[in-house]
Amino acid sequence: MSSRTIGVQSLRRAFAVLRALGNGPLGVSDVAVASHIPKSTAARLLSALASEGAVEQVPGERRYRLGPDLLAIASGLSETWDIVSIARPTIAGLAAELGEAAGVSIRDGWTVQYVDQIEPPNPNEVTVRDWTGTRIPLHAVSSGQVFLAQLPAPMLARYLAEPLEAFTPRTLTDAGALLERLRDVRRDGHAWVQDEYAVGISSVAAPIADARAEIVAAVHVHGPTYRFPPPGEEARIAAAVRTAAARIGARLRAGG
Repeated sequence: MSSRTIGVQSLRRAFAVLRALGNGPLGVSDVAVASHIPKSTAARLLSALASEGAVEQVPGERRYRLGPDLLAIASGLSETWDIVSIARPTIAGLAAELGEAAGVSIRDGWTVQYVDQIEPPNPNEVTVRDWTGTRIPLHAVSSGQVFLAQLPAPMLARYLAEPLEAFTPRTLTDAGALLERLRDVRRDGHAWVQDEYAVGISSVAAPIADARAEIVAAVHVHGPTYRFPPPGEEARIAAAVRTAAARIGARLRAGG
């Protein structure tokens, strides 16, 4: 049996163990029976999974249950998918209204992660790539600047204390210039960037607030700089993005 086959088999068995524990705490023998694997294999997998925080022993018992690290990951994914499912109809409407790609992003540490993107119903001849799944430093994109603008001062200071990576000649890498931009973002309720992460791409973003008034996501629209935004249309487009963000926030606060 090849090492690749062995690796795939181990992964399948590990997932079988996790699925078994999804029904509640179990001892090694019960895990083996539920997973259809030898008891010695179940014990070895439980030990390995416990070392990674995916499972843990119930205090004072020999039974195992799903661990805190795995539950934290699952909780984060659930929240993200809630936002995606709630936001999707609104960003689809925004893409149709503006004729450019629209999407949703979340903050992941010092990066912004794009979690969904919708193309307009009749895309123009030149379209931009699908950024879903991409992580980018906060200072370089409109969604990231929306998140930076809402950070508490001590957290923002920590971010600005590190060198700001330049992706294009227009990336804001000077802390003072970025702070001035963020003041505008807080005042206006949206952020515009042009050619700051990728030459030829412009975008605008607005924040989405949850029931605690915390910024949990952002809506953005982006397109080729040569046509987006059209001359004199910046204010109208930004207003549409802010309205979409407010609508998604209201649905989040209402529970979907």
